[in-house]
Amino acid sequence: MSSVTEKERIISLDIMRGFAILGIFLVNMLSFHSPFLYIDPLSWWTDSSDQTVYGLIDVLVQASFYPLFALLFGYSVIMLRERVLKKELNFNVIAVRRFSFLLLLGLGHAFFLWFGDILAMYAVLAFIFLLFVKMNGKSLLITGLVIYIIPNLLLCLLLFAAELIFPPDDLTMYDNSLAEDAAAVYHTGTFTEITAERIEDWYANNVGGFPVMLISILPLFLIGGGAAKLKFLENAGQRRSLFRNMAIITFIFGLLIKLLPYIMNGSLALDYVQDTFGGPLLAVAYGSFIAWAVGNMHLLKLLKPLAYIGKMSLSNYLFQSLLCSILFYGYGFGLFGEISVVTGTVLVIIIFFIQLLFSRFYAKWFLYGPVEWVWRSFTYWEIPKMKK
Repeated sequence: MSSVTEKERIISLDIMRGFAILGIFLVNMLSFHSPFLYIDPLSWWTDSSDQTVYGLIDVLVQASFYPLFALLFGYSVIMLRERVLKKELNFNVIAVRRFSFLLLLGLGHAFFLWFGDILAMYAVLAFIFLLFVKMNGKSLLITGLVIYIIPNLLLCLLLFAAELIFPPDDLTMYDNSLAEDAAAVYHTGTFTEITAERIEDWYANNVGGFPVMLISILPLFLIGGGAAKLKFLENAGQRRSLFRNMAIITFIFGLLIKLLPYIMNGSLALDYVQDTFGGPLLAVAYGSFIAWAVGNMHLLKLLKPLAYIGKMSLSNYLFQSLLCSILFYGYGFGLFGEISVVTGTVLVIIIFFIQLLFSRFYAKWFLYGPVEWVWRSFTYWEIPKMKK
């Protein structure tokens, strides 16, 4: 069996995963407690403190952490492939089992816990990613950048052109009637009613948006995979100045793009530019900062607790959905629509801190998170050692 020892782990990867889980939770919380899929946030939440906190999440977090996770996913797949090939095992068989399990897990997560699942989409795109994994590092990087930049630029131009032709109301994705209907179901509905709403929202959020996901997530897998083949993080100590410069430059440009809807009159096209180009730039900035920071003993000590979350990121991600479905849905405490953005954000911080403490304690005794252990068992078709 191909497994990862503590010595083989790259601490910066685990820290980045842990940090990504925090950022994803901050954004997901908006959908856990409100019909975020259908609303204009700045109109839905009228309290100034809610608008301020939402604005900070929108600029600094939204669309920046799922790209970071996508880059890490691509990096990890290539690392897995290299380990498997060294063991002279069949990578394609192992990868198909691994991604099939992720697909089933994601669909179960989406239908029975939360419609905003990203695991099933990652799994589908991962199967496509397998067509590229034999390419060298530079080719993966260039191919990923081309697939990402060209289609998304064309789509941005089409959206700007459409805004010159059609009235603004025809181009909005907001629908208050759908928002109110969804809120009513999640707030007081039965498990069956809520499951039906979850499936409907998942379909709207994923199936209809698959072409966009194809040009916004798959190329990030390629870029992350290219970085893995070039050993970006394995040789991080030799590249500290590069990571520092990357962090500064991408943060400045990413922040400027993320602020565009606030500086100019917001529109669907500007929102797309904000998320599609500003988000990944900030993702690179955050990842580059961590890669630079682990070379400093004091910063590493500060960031290292995130690695405990990162080592069992899948278990922590699913636990967040389980807990929030109980807190907010009608078959639980029914708090959907009852809390503010500020309260939701405070909840994230509290829950994540508890997860961090638990993950740190858990890691002292066990090699893998509970879901990671099952995933690994299915991947290699044998039961791995669980206790240290």
